[in-house]
Amino acid sequence: MLRALSVLFWTVIVVTCPVFFLGALVVWAVCLPFDRRKVALHLYSSAWAVFYVRLNPLWRLRTSGRELLPWRGAAVLVANHASLIDILVLFDLFRPFKWVSKAEIFRVPVIGWNMRLNGYVPLVRGSGASVRRMLDRCSELLSAGSPVLFFPEGTRTDDGLLKAFKDGAFDLAVRHDVPVFPIAVHGTGRALPKHGLILRDHVDARVEVLPALLPADHADVAALRDAARDRIEAALRARTGP
Repeated sequence: MLRALSVLFWTVIVVTCPVFFLGALVVWAVCLPFDRRKVALHLYSSAWAVFYVRLNPLWRLRTSGRELLPWRGAAVLVANHASLIDILVLFDLFRPFKWVSKAEIFRVPVIGWNMRLNGYVPLVRGSGASVRRMLDRCSELLSAGSPVLFFPEGTRTDDGLLKAFKDGAFDLAVRHDVPVFPIAVHGTGRALPKHGLILRDHVDARVEVLPALLPADHADVAALRDAARDRIEAALRARTGP
């Protein structure tokens, strides 16, 4: 049953993505003269992504703390990463951020085209040159007033445990003196594990935006990084228990 539902779900995505992308092109073209940050296009893309989450009868999604995130002004958003659908559920934030995402996704037909159209930021893992380009681009976005969302673990967890955080997102927050918003993503690892596309049984996914951390309240980049990780880990533990 789950295998058949999985085939149907992914088929719907493949069939409808080109239609949604045509809509994205229209939004981009209409808003181009007055929407340099591509806010309208990102919000359209958010609705596109969340449509698939709401469509799936096995998935339930709730988002809390959305009101903490700014509509305008630079910020760094950091979230834990357990599943491919983290990307889908985080779009339910419906705030105009830019993603940092692995470069392979940008090469996926239609999905990757839309990511480039939105001005999201590619990253080749393990490439120092790509990391530098990514940080430079994120610095430009923050200077222009756009929030940027990172997965500071660098990759999806394969055992459900929160990995160590990398410094990049927090170094940017300190250099630009912008708030860091930790975001705890609950339950997605049970929907789609790191390896495989077969849907699992019912999943209760939750996106929880936590109060901001200010660089001025922390001694250095490492202290800010560890505070963000500790806050996400505490939220995950409160949800699942020890």
